[in-house]
Amino acid sequence: MLPSTAITRMELSATFSEFDLAMSRRKFIGPRVFPPRLVGVQAADVGKLTLESLLRVTGKDARAPGAGYARDDAEFTTFGYSTDEHGREVPLDDRTIRVFRDLIDAEEIGTQRAIDQVCRTYEVDCAAAVYDTTVWTGAALTTAITHEWDDATNAVPIDDVEAARRKVRSGSGLEPNALICNRDQFWNLAHTDQVVSLIKYWGGDDPKNINAAMIAAALDLEYVLVAGGIKNTANEGQSASISSIWSDEYAMVCRVATTDDPQEPCIGRTFMWSEENNGVGTDEELALIVEEYRDEKVRGSVIRCRNDRDLVVMYKEAGHLLSNVTTI
Repeated sequence: MLPSTAITRMELSATFSEFDLAMSRRKFIGPRVFPPRLVGVQAADVGKLTLESLLRVTGKDARAPGAGYARDDAEFTTFGYSTDEHGREVPLDDRTIRVFRDLIDAEEIGTQRAIDQVCRTYEVDCAAAVYDTTVWTGAALTTAITHEWDDATNAVPIDDVEAARRKVRSGSGLEPNALICNRDQFWNLAHTDQVVSLIKYWGGDDPKNINAAMIAAALDLEYVLVAGGIKNTANEGQSASISSIWSDEYAMVCRVATTDDPQEPCIGRTFMWSEENNGVGTDEELALIVEEYRDEKVRGSVIRCRNDRDLVVMYKEAGHLLSNVTTI
C-alpha cells in the first residue's frame, strides 16, 4: 500500500464545539439597550439637566419696555459612573493543542470562549439593570398586565404597549421607541389574536412573514429588540439548567439611544474607559481587548479577554416595565 500523500492543513481544521458561541452572541441586545460610549477618565460625576427643568413652562418670557428678559433657572443634577475591569482567561496547554491539532483549532475555540464569557456576563448585567424592580416601582413606572401574552385569545399586547407608552410620555416627555422582550415572548405576542388580526392585512397571516419590523409597526415603535441569549444557571459539575438571559416575566417599553451623543435622553448607556477599550464595539458585541501570554509553569499559553465598563441607568422615567408578561 502506497503511503498517503495528503498533508494536514491545520489552518483549515474545523472550529468545533457543542454550541455555536459566535451565533449565540449575535442574539445579544445589551449594546442596543445600553449603547457603549467611550469616556476619557475611569470615573467621573457628570451633570445633567433634570426632566422637570427641561419641560417646565413658566409663562415668564414676556418683556416689558425697559425691563430685562426672564432668565433661565434650569436645575442640574449629577450622575456618576465608575468603570470596572471585566475579563476572563482561558489556558491553552501545549499538549492539548498538539493532541487535537488535526481535528480542531483549539486556540480559536479558546479565544471564542473567553470573548463569549465576557460578552455573556455583560448581557446578564444589562438584563438585570433593565428588569430591576427596585428602580422601576410604583404605578408611574411599572404595570402588571392583566392577560399574559401566551394567552393568545385574551391577550392585548398592543393595548399594553400603548398604555406603557403613555406612562413614559406623561412621566418624562419622551417618546418611547423600543420594546424589549425575549424570543419566546416575541413569538407569543406575534401570535395573539389582537396582533394577527392587524398584521394579516400586511401578509402576516403567513408565519414566515412575521418579523420584528412588522411587529414594531403594529406597536407603533421604531424597534422591537428581541433577546435570544441564553444562560446555564447550574453550578459547575451539575447538569445544565438552561434559561433565557432576559426573563419571561418582564418586558420593557422605553426610549433607547440611537446615537452616542450624551445629550440624547435615553434609558441608559454603557460607559467604556477609552484607555482600556479598542473602540466601543457593535450592536452585537462590545469592544474587547484580546491578549495572549506565556505561562511556563503549566507549559502553555493563556488567552485573556477584557474591557473596562460601567452600566448606567440615565433616566428611569424613559422606561416603563411590564410584568406578568408570561404565564409562569
